[in-house]
Amino acid sequence: MSERDDSKGGSGPETGNKMWGGRFAEGPSAIMREINASIPFDKALWRQDIRASKTHVAMLAAQGIVTAADAAAIAGGLDTVAAEYETSGVPENWDLEDIHMTTESRLAELIGAAAGRLHTARSRNDQVATDFKLWVREACVAADAALGALQVALVTRAEEHAATIMPGFTHLQTAQPVTLGHHLMAYYEMLDRDRSRFVDAHRRASQCPLGSAALAGTGFPIDREATASALGFAMPTRNSLDAVSDRDFALDYLMAASQCALHLSRLAEELIIWASQPFGFVVLPDALSTGSSIMPQKKNPDAAELVRGHAGRIAGCLTSLMMTMKGLPLAYSKDMQDDKPPVFEAAGLLTLCLAAMTGMIDGAAFRTDRMRAAAELGFATATDLADWLVRQADIPFREAHHITGAAVKLAESRGLALDKVPLADLQAIDPRIDERVFAALSVDQSVASRASYGGTAPEQVRARVAEARRDLGLE
Repeated sequence: MSERDDSKGGSGPETGNKMWGGRFAEGPSAIMREINASIPFDKALWRQDIRASKTHVAMLAAQGIVTAADAAAIAGGLDTVAAEYETSGVPENWDLEDIHMTTESRLAELIGAAAGRLHTARSRNDQVATDFKLWVREACVAADAALGALQVALVTRAEEHAATIMPGFTHLQTAQPVTLGHHLMAYYEMLDRDRSRFVDAHRRASQCPLGSAALAGTGFPIDREATASALGFAMPTRNSLDAVSDRDFALDYLMAASQCALHLSRLAEELIIWASQPFGFVVLPDALSTGSSIMPQKKNPDAAELVRGHAGRIAGCLTSLMMTMKGLPLAYSKDMQDDKPPVFEAAGLLTLCLAAMTGMIDGAAFRTDRMRAAAELGFATATDLADWLVRQADIPFREAHHITGAAVKLAESRGLALDKVPLADLQAIDPRIDERVFAALSVDQSVASRASYGGTAPEQVRARVAEARRDLGLE
């Protein structure tokens, strides 16, 4: 988008390079025409541009800046343009540069010279900032709703598997038994933070730039509070220079999207691992898997892998816009035309990733037998032995840790689970161990004992699921 001194209106817009007015004796070169045009991507803002333009002209009429007749003609013409865009799409005339000039040019064809009054008391600088901020606010709302749908899927499956035993890992090594419900609810908590970030981004984008004009405001007696309210903003922006320079709202969205994508990528990675034959913890839905062109036995978790891969692209979009904005002086610079492609790309990818992950969680068939068997291997209850020694034999934890390490070494040398090591052999390591220890070494008892707030015990999982269901409006 290239700015011009057109905030005072004038006669109707012209076509081609004359859109710039009389400043230039020669038209742009083909290279300039191509590098300058943003219509291929900013046409996505047409709904926001029509809405903001109708709001702007209604305010101009209310303030007596344009006549009621001209305002009605402009509003009616904009409705016709919107209907054309809805039916046939937005035409891409690169000579018109962007969605704003494309719309204004078509409006002039429809209603004549009155179209030129639409741009009174505004600039393309505040116009694009308003349109883009409206779009980003809508994207924040959409992301929050999609995250809520994924949370519903997680809560539903977590409730189903509140007592399902599986191994918990650190360093991808068996650590302690946990429940599948507890594991799934960990991602619920991550997504809850993601939702809060989108809500915060939406709230911070609640000031309306419209009326800031090119950079200094306008001399016309406009009512910025009226346009801000009509467009759903809380208030007008408080500094016209900042208003047309600001893209924090776009960065806020990309930061929230990037963090969310990282969480989705972690969940995708676990599903990929769990779906592999050595694990066999889950069978992913056929509809979100693919086969091999040469190996007929293959069922590849491609949707999960693409969610994992898309996280890098979304983070790249954030980096791209950060680098665009990092050294720009006030107010508007043409670099800022590159603000929209990374946001549009990230929003599209995030929407797809959230839908794919919701489908995978909804349709996953968990192999609870394989999970339990894995939890019973790898000495997952070793910590429970150490805890038992502390509680029942009054042994300091560091000493109990050493005793337990010796017991694990013995069990490993004999190929036995801890609860299958004979009592006499355990007592040879430390005579303070008695038969009561075996009750503490089962995976069920291990999980049940982790009943501290936020722990993996089924009763804690069910309590958190109940809270989450209330938060999601499911009860």
